[in-house]
Amino acid sequence: MLEQLGSHTYDLLIIGGGATGAGIALDASSRGLKTALVEKQDFAAGTSSRSTKLIHGGLRYLKQFEVTLVREVGRERAIVHRLAPHLVVSEKMLLPLIKGGTYGKMSTSLGLMVYDVLAGVEDADQRVMLSKKETLEREPILREDTLEGAGLYAEYRTDDARLTIEVIKTAVKYGADCINYTEGTDFMYEDIGEGKRKIVGLACKDCLTNKTFQIKAMQVVNAAGPWVDELRNKNQSLSEKRLHLTKGVHIVVPHARLPLSQSVYFDVPGGRMIFAIPRGKITYIGTTDTDYDGDKENPLTHLEDVEYLLKGVNSVFPSVRLLSEDVVSTWAGLRPLIHEEGKSASELSRKDEIFVSATGLVSIAGGKLTGYRKMAERTVDLVMKKLQRRQRKTRTHTIVLSGGEFGTHTAVDDYKAEVFETIKAQGFDAFEADYLVSNYGKQTDEVLESFFEGLEEGRAPQWAMLSAELDFTLHREMAHTPLDFFSRRTGRLYFDIQSVKQWQDQVLAEFITQFNWDEEKAQKERKRLERAIYEASHFS
Repeated sequence: MLEQLGSHTYDLLIIGGGATGAGIALDASSRGLKTALVEKQDFAAGTSSRSTKLIHGGLRYLKQFEVTLVREVGRERAIVHRLAPHLVVSEKMLLPLIKGGTYGKMSTSLGLMVYDVLAGVEDADQRVMLSKKETLEREPILREDTLEGAGLYAEYRTDDARLTIEVIKTAVKYGADCINYTEGTDFMYEDIGEGKRKIVGLACKDCLTNKTFQIKAMQVVNAAGPWVDELRNKNQSLSEKRLHLTKGVHIVVPHARLPLSQSVYFDVPGGRMIFAIPRGKITYIGTTDTDYDGDKENPLTHLEDVEYLLKGVNSVFPSVRLLSEDVVSTWAGLRPLIHEEGKSASELSRKDEIFVSATGLVSIAGGKLTGYRKMAERTVDLVMKKLQRRQRKTRTHTIVLSGGEFGTHTAVDDYKAEVFETIKAQGFDAFEADYLVSNYGKQTDEVLESFFEGLEEGRAPQWAMLSAELDFTLHREMAHTPLDFFSRRTGRLYFDIQSVKQWQDQVLAEFITQFNWDEEKAQKERKRLERAIYEASHFS
């Protein structure tokens, strides 16, 4: 891949392997542009593995009168659900109506109705208003004395990192060259006269070997998320329009400690709203929204973040009495928003913007995970115009993502049942089948083929299954480290941290064998994983 990148001139080079960069790679390559993408960490290692993991329309943006944003991202939910029905799953969201809360009965009923219309929600999924009694029948642990009823509406749950990786894999099918652990160290320029110059490529470093090389490109897009301004500064094109980073923290507790039947979006003291989302064996809660100016690669969860979320949950679900000791894992992510003078973190718009420098660097920032495809479309439209290419329209609304070849969501359920029938004799339950299909979709067939080969070789079922996943992510998804596997490829670091602790030695041994690591490299990756486990399960 490195040889390929260094020996061609590309129409488009994308810096950043998060959801936005991945979307641009797929859109551009599917329109016929010779496309490359580089990511200095692992794919989705920044914001795109640390969100609330929802493809949602942003109900609160309606309250801020961002009607265009609500319409766009609302309709995008249905499109992405169709493209990856195993990975973007429709779920009911309960919005409790609290005395003196953010949303009143009449305004909520009207707001959700408008929301359904703007988002083009199908009849079966349109909002339903519930009485207090009906609400408590659905979620009996809600606080009764201030409850007035609820709205029930449709949202979509996903795994942000898995979605990003499947978009990248689909882009590769269309000819894009996408690589992780490759850092752009400097821009390459060409003089075009009158003291002006144009970007014609990127000097790069392979972070795994420290080898350097160059990628030539006619157009370069900066989609580096929280690092967008660093690249604009390197390009000497940073303007008054700059990023405003905010931090969002999520905490994970066992489902038995917060046994919700569906996702809940609720008021917390101080005027914010937070989510509580059941996901298999756990329930996760988030998010905070605070200004951030620390280490972009490693935002951490602090005790005050945890206490804020626990206080909010306990105020709405008083019987659960969650404590900090109940928190089994956490994650913290950054939102690269566009700065607006005088506005707090929570007031900033989630709209995206595109900036073009005098040297031709196209930078895109802001936006939401839900809008990744439309952000990509707008960016590639501009690139095609700058390249003076015939304007082919985007096709990404029709391109099914890797693993998503189901047709309907009911076909996903049928496939999960088939997978369960295939693995239950080895001691696995329906949860494991759900996990596999939700992660890999139709690609589960390939994982299971490797699993049964492992059984024939004498491996115990649990290890045979995990090593089958590992084999798939090593050879199909460019996983380079145990942390890539446990975090971005499987989500275990957040949603099943005990399994990470249980299998970390065996997984590390596999990487040592696969990549022929020496003792120094093995110890480095061991410490990196142990640090990630510690930081995900501790806060101060």
